[in-house]
Amino acid sequence: MGESMPGFGFEDMNEHPVIDARGHHCPIPSLRLRKALEGMAEGERITLLADDPMARVDVPHLLGQIGSVLVEVREDGAMLAFTVEKRARAATD
Repeated sequence: MGESMPGFGFEDMNEHPVIDARGHHCPIPSLRLRKALEGMAEGERITLLADDPMARVDVPHLLGQIGSVLVEVREDGAMLAFTVEKRARAATD
């Protein structure tokens, strides 16, 4: 975690944790992201690395359910990098 990814243009990766879920099929990347977000404070960011194409669907869906925000998606071939900011879940009436 927290390693720079040569050739991928992740100059800012050392600023926040990285979950490397490459090689795992969904829902594993989303489950790892959910677990990591549970232990984070509001406003903190994390990056999820995944190479399963279904992560393009699963990660935004998860974030919609839990109220966190997708800040950025980077793509290099089959590899995806999702930068996520933890947000408090909005209260519902």
